[in-house]
Amino acid sequence: MPDVDPYFAQTLRRLRLDRGLSLRDLGRLAHRAKSHLHELETGRKQPSTEVAHHLDQVLDANGRLASLVAASTSDRDEAEALELLRLADASGVGADVLDHIERAVDDLASGYATTRPTDLLPQVRQALAQIGRLLGSRCTLEQHRRLLVAGGWLALLRATVHIDLRQRAAADRHLAAAAQLAGHAEHREIQAWCLETRAWEVLTGGDYRRALDLSRQAQAVAPRGSSAYIQATAQEGRAWARMGHRRETRSALDRVARLASPLPPPDRPEHHYRYDPGKALSYTATTLAWVGDPAAERYAREVVADLDGAGRPRRTASARLDLGLALLAAGKPDEASAVAEAAITSGRVVASNWWRATEVVTRVEGTGISEARDLRDAYETYRPYR
Repeated sequence: MPDVDPYFAQTLRRLRLDRGLSLRDLGRLAHRAKSHLHELETGRKQPSTEVAHHLDQVLDANGRLASLVAASTSDRDEAEALELLRLADASGVGADVLDHIERAVDDLASGYATTRPTDLLPQVRQALAQIGRLLGSRCTLEQHRRLLVAGGWLALLRATVHIDLRQRAAADRHLAAAAQLAGHAEHREIQAWCLETRAWEVLTGGDYRRALDLSRQAQAVAPRGSSAYIQATAQEGRAWARMGHRRETRSALDRVARLASPLPPPDRPEHHYRYDPGKALSYTATTLAWVGDPAAERYAREVVADLDGAGRPRRTASARLDLGLALLAAGKPDEASAVAEAAITSGRVVASNWWRATEVVTRVEGTGISEARDLRDAYETYRPYR
């Protein structure tokens, strides 16, 4: 069991007091002994992920407690990442084991779109640990390379989940591990995805020029026409949009359209590292909304209509935020407030994407409409961090 995170204890106590609950009240609602809750609040006991999830539900905390449990393992993250790289330098792994691992990698990458980050992280960690053990065993050069590639994809996915949880140090470590594993395996697409992922991270942090540079580096590294190449091109368009350069934004979108149009639908369109041509419409809506292009509203409405009921709640929430931004540009703040509130109260806007909700809420408030107060209340209630 990892060391107890004192911030978890403080956060649990604050959430309980904010809701006017005594320890006895919380124990009754959560079906937990008062003494157990007292130990959690005083930092004497480390909660399990399951307990943290349950308390999140009881306290309407939108995953904050569970994310802190995941964050408390960050010290162990560094040791795991370093151990994985140490074992990668070593050179019986059967074909059936490798096939199983590669299927598991695809399953986890496909589950990213629908699984909460706090639920996905332990699954990715477990799979990486298995690969680490196998890298230390005897295997052929080809088997070793397949393990390196699988480890590279998983380290990249793990970094992405850490970004979603706003765990920057852990994300940095695993992005570096993914890049080094990809270098060992001479796998250019993973290397490009590492650059693209970093571009997205700095874009959400407001460093648009660096995001542009990283997107271009990713395109230079990626195999031409690969998923990483297309995604990095789309990321370039987003960076131009955030800087307000309409001509360059449109040029990037046109390039994405040309690259994606001849592609057949992938077998698993939800796979995070396989470009789905169906996503092109979503990227167009997002990018045009950010640059303030009037055409954004039409694209954004079409994306929301396509996603409603499609079982992709995270993408649907993001699409509604895009639509809200487009509606504001079109002078429709009332509807913008309504669709943004629907996105926020869905509980599917991850922490790393919360800045998009902040932007819509702030702009709605700037219009002075009465609905802005309800939108702000929803924003504060569902905000994944304080």
